[in-house]
Amino acid sequence: MLDPEITAQALALQLQQPNPPLLLDVREKWEFDTAHIHNSLLMPMGDVPSRAHAELDPDEPIAVLCHHGARSLNVTMWLRAQGFEKVQSVAGGIDNWSRTIDPTIPHY
Repeated sequence: MLDPEITAQALALQLQQPNPPLLLDVREKWEFDTAHIHNSLLMPMGDVPSRAHAELDPDEPIAVLCHHGARSLNVTMWLRAQGFEKVQSVAGGIDNWSRTIDPTIPHY
């Protein structure tokens, strides 16, 4: 099974390839509105249990994102327990992404 976390650098490379992972943003709507990665799917952490099986494909790669990486790691482990084997948490969250990959994304 994949490592539970993926670095921002490794994810940036995957996003440039054919069939990139789905970006699943598990922050709250106000956080997403403040700063997000283009083409990411907003599904606040509290909504994941009720939405995951209806909206996510357990056979597709998923990169889970939050502010600093704690919520996304929790969601990643929960999804893995539900049979989503190709899910990884983005280490350091969008804060790390904006510092190392895309400085146009605001810090908050």
